[in-house]
Amino acid sequence: MRILLDRFSKSFGVTRVIEDMTLEVADGEMLALLGPSGCGKSTTLFAICGIHKVTAGRILFGDRDVSQVPSQSRNVGVVFQSYALYPHMTVAQNIGFPLRIKGMAAAQAAREVAAIAELVHIEALMARRPAQLSGGQQQRVALARALVRKPDVLLLDEPLANLDAKLRLEMRSEIRRLQRETGITAILVTHDQVEAMSMCDRIAIMDQGRIIQVATPTEMYHAPRTAFVAGFLGNPPIAFLTGQVRGGQIAVQGTTATLPLPGSHALAEGGTVSLGIRPENYGPKGDVPLPGTVAFVETQGRENLYDVRLADGTLLRSIQPVRGDVAVGDAVEWAAMSDKVMVFAEDGTRL
Repeated sequence: MRILLDRFSKSFGVTRVIEDMTLEVADGEMLALLGPSGCGKSTTLFAICGIHKVTAGRILFGDRDVSQVPSQSRNVGVVFQSYALYPHMTVAQNIGFPLRIKGMAAAQAAREVAAIAELVHIEALMARRPAQLSGGQQQRVALARALVRKPDVLLLDEPLANLDAKLRLEMRSEIRRLQRETGITAILVTHDQVEAMSMCDRIAIMDQGRIIQVATPTEMYHAPRTAFVAGFLGNPPIAFLTGQVRGGQIAVQGTTATLPLPGSHALAEGGTVSLGIRPENYGPKGDVPLPGTVAFVETQGRENLYDVRLADGTLLRSIQPVRGDVAVGDAVEWAAMSDKVMVFAEDGTRL
């Protein structure tokens, strides 16, 4: 089911949360709404499912305008962060509840419940109650309940926030598997970039009620449109240095290094830019010398994360295979890769 937000706006009283948003989610696609707390991503999700009424614009499911259609008539499955399971019901009763509300015959409902339980691998838990389940098991029950009604759209609001690291990893792959096997159109709301990048076909990054960029995870990581997008994606995050335009080059503040101006951009002499350097693009093999002193080493198993402090106090990060020749306090003659340095104008726009 294709979803289209057509110049969608949402206000609460005099406060405008979403302003004139246009976004299309393709049939069968899984898209992430990613952004910091308060950016409007959950508000957008709640408007799609009908919890929030649209202030302006339209929401279309296929060619059907559902902007004024009540939530119970939209055929949307929703999975919340809190799971929202009924504590007095068994797993089977929780999953089958939407079918009972629809008036489905008991025998058919039982078959549907059994089929979806097998799909999410909880068929052995059907007689238990939510209090007897782990967090990951409860999340599977919530997913089964959302999917059993065969919704046109699946909406996931921070579904993994309450799980520990190991379960989050497991459920990321499980949710993606289920979405692909069912072919359902899905929207994931999250502030976790790893969830968005690992689970979704595309990401829409939001800030202050606006969509900043929509792209595949790979495209957005390597070709962010703004410094905000570049800073939001990447773990460890990108580091920013200040540069100044001098004689057709960019001089890196606090160093002797220079970079060519990107592309055909003409910038005023003395103008200031930001230089974004990702950890994988700074180390022993670059061509833009940025020497410094190792301030911290974080061991991550098969690789180490090095914090290197430059002469002016700026901190760069470097991801390297585990090596025994570099320790905290050592001076290193490392460099950035010039073709990987991202240049941003003063307003944050990528040059």
